[in-house]
Amino acid sequence: MRKVLRALALGAVLVFFLFPIFWIVLMSFQTNEQILRLPPSLLFTPTLANYRALISGHLVTAAGVLDITFLRNLGNSVLLSTASVLLSLLLGVPAAYAFARFRFRLGEDIAFTLLSFRFAPPLLVLLPLSLYFQDLGLNDTYAGLIWVYQLICLPLILWIVRGYFEDLSPDIEYAYQVDGHSWGQAFRRIALPLAGPGIAAAGLLAFIFAWNNFVFALILASADKQPVTVGALAFVTASGIQYGQIAAAIVLSILPTLALALYAQRWLVEGLSLGAVKG
Repeated sequence: MRKVLRALALGAVLVFFLFPIFWIVLMSFQTNEQILRLPPSLLFTPTLANYRALISGHLVTAAGVLDITFLRNLGNSVLLSTASVLLSLLLGVPAAYAFARFRFRLGEDIAFTLLSFRFAPPLLVLLPLSLYFQDLGLNDTYAGLIWVYQLICLPLILWIVRGYFEDLSPDIEYAYQVDGHSWGQAFRRIALPLAGPGIAAAGLLAFIFAWNNFVFALILASADKQPVTVGALAFVTASGIQYGQIAAAIVLSILPTLALALYAQRWLVEGLSLGAVKG
């Protein structure tokens, strides 16, 4: 009886969390008329018109043909998220190691200040960022967006990876240094491989957060450099909301992160469980 109740509980949880995704997938194969009919029905004639509109870049509405740049927005998301995560890993992993292994004045205050960037709402920093970007010539540029995406990725990677380094025993690194190697060599050859799963997990989480960002790109970039989260606004037109195209855009936009998560599943599970067992 306990196993049956547990299976029912797990089934209810899966239905609760996966049903919205299932319904979005169904909507992506329906027209607006089928989506808006009452009561809704699971029986319908599927269509690929929504996906064809996204791929071709031409959306047919009641007001005429609307040109959309969804594939360009999707490419922008890949570029911005990948570049910002790689840059954050390049800067954040050595910084996390330094905070974990060395004790220096104001170290905790500096670390907390970096973490506080995650606490601040984006609207708080958008106005000064916009003014600074105009003065520096970074407004409406990929470099400017990648730079501002560090507010999302860098604090997350710094604090997560720092915890992994703190869970690793420093005795192995000390023994390696006794053989005549520098702390930099110990960092590259000992600490990095041991913390690799944790770094991969932190990078994946940072990629997801960067991919889902909306506000920064909406204000600081024009349509040709905006990611897919902002590009979806093109489906809200004067003639109405194109629910089918929005659903198809959601399906296509989650495929890259889903594929990355499935590919890195082993490292993600190992990284999230690293240091969970003490003693």
